[in-house]
Amino acid sequence: MYGLVNKAVEGLIRSKYGDETWGKIRSEVGVPDEPFISMGSYDDAVTYNLVGVTCTVLNLPADVVLEEFGKYWVLFTGEAGYGRLLENAGTSFPTILRNLDALHTRVKLSFPNLQPPSFRVAEESEQSLVLHYHSHRAGLAPFVVGLLKGLASRFNVDAEITHVRVEGDAAHDTFFIRWNSIS
Repeated sequence: MYGLVNKAVEGLIRSKYGDETWGKIRSEVGVPDEPFISMGSYDDAVTYNLVGVTCTVLNLPADVVLEEFGKYWVLFTGEAGYGRLLENAGTSFPTILRNLDALHTRVKLSFPNLQPPSFRVAEESEQSLVLHYHSHRAGLAPFVVGLLKGLASRFNVDAEITHVRVEGDAAHDTFFIRWNSIS
């Protein structure tokens, strides 16, 4: 993964739990006390270890940590200079969900080694849809739930998200999403 992801993990931990907690997590994972390089490539194991140690240090389950990270990611990337990409990907909650793959294609221009997941919208209605999520990285469905909640918040939408794992030859995660605009 790119350093931008690890910088976001660090940002979430520092902002929510403090610098001392980040120092303990960083130390236990064994990453140097220096900034992650946003455009630098890091082994996926670094990110997974950051999340795992965070769960241990904070005594929280991985799905809680990953969901919180997903929500934070939407805010972080907007502030890290990628807000314009989000704006260009759609002006409504369902539109941005339909354009997630196109968004990743644009991001890939800056991060050529990016290995993004793939998203496909199905069964769309006025206030609901099914989002299919395919990724070669295991265990990140709770992150996607947080990401969806963060995007919903960005568009002033109250979203209900139900996750179902689909097994078989084309194993993937499916998210049933219903929403209402918040007045």
